[in-house]
Amino acid sequence: MNNQTMEKLYQMRLQTMAVAFREQMEQPSMESLSFEERFAMIVDREATHRDNRKLARRLKAARLKMKATVEDIDYRHPRGLDKSVMRSLITCQWLKSRHNVIITGPTGIGKTYISEALADKACRDGFTAVCYRMPRLTRELEIARGDGSYIKLLSRIAKIDLLVIDDWMDPLTDTERRDFREIMEDRHDLKSMVITSQYPVSKWHELIGEPTNADAILDRIVHNAHRITLKGESLRKTRSTLTANEQ
Repeated sequence: MNNQTMEKLYQMRLQTMAVAFREQMEQPSMESLSFEERFAMIVDREATHRDNRKLARRLKAARLKMKATVEDIDYRHPRGLDKSVMRSLITCQWLKSRHNVIITGPTGIGKTYISEALADKACRDGFTAVCYRMPRLTRELEIARGDGSYIKLLSRIAKIDLLVIDDWMDPLTDTERRDFREIMEDRHDLKSMVITSQYPVSKWHELIGEPTNADAILDRIVHNAHRITLKGESLRKTRSTLTANEQ
């Protein structure tokens, strides 16, 4: 009967439950537990396995470049990173409230790491995420427009719980401005974003360009955004193993 049960579990693609069932049969100590307790342990193993698979898929889809986690964020470096703000963001309540996060500061100060750490935490909490460098996002939209998949790409981006746009530092062209507005329209009050830039928010109007579109885009980003303004010396420079002469 046990062999038949194992075979049926495999046929139903419940391999983890089958393994857990076999392990219990091979452990005499399990006989002291009730049927309900043993069955609960088997079900827990299967549920944990499925949750881990879902998390792995979310992390893969997020396109994270580095192994960034909120637990490993460096608060020792003097760059104006407020611990209380980060503690609030780590709860992911801002995602549930469909708010945005804006991270600005000079190159090398850790903007990308923080944005990807927030995306990683979002994935671990069950949200979907995807990270784009701004040049790559505009390039993919341009390619999609050419091959006829533009609407499908916009629709896919609109469904993601958290869109990270990293390294926005170039002025937008007319086409890029229209694309950016479409994305903002789709996400406003529905989904969240993290945007990082070397430029302060006060300069974003110039980056967008045309005043009417700039007003419309910024209105959908800024007014419900948590802001992190970083400053100071580059972390890459301070952590370099080269001496000043070697640099």
